Amino acid sequence: MFPGMDMGGLQKKAQQMQKNLEKLQEELKERIVDATAGGGMVTAKASAEPALVDIKIDPEVIKPDDKGMLEDLVIAAVNEALAKARQLRQSEMQRLMGPLANLPGLF
Repeated sequence: MFPGMDMGGLQKKAQQMQKNLEKLQEELKERIVDATAGGGMVTAKASAEPALVDIKIDPEVIKPDDKGMLEDLVIAAVNEALAKARQLRQSEMQRLMGPLANLPGLF
């Protein structure tokens, strides 16, 4: 194939990288980020998997006549938490994989 290339060493590195990736993916399930909306009236927490894991709503914001505002606050908090979770995941993948983390469709 390629003269001077150690295919056995390359395969071992690939296997180690795969193990590291699997370990990181498990760790990311436990890493939690949070985000708020409405000055803290709604708080959303997400794992870096990313998955929504918790949501808290201050009772003061629960008003039947202003349901739309509450819905908007929930959406804003959840979207921000998920964006933070994706960013955390990407930075951890970048740390582990280096330039390979930027390949489209890899993760």
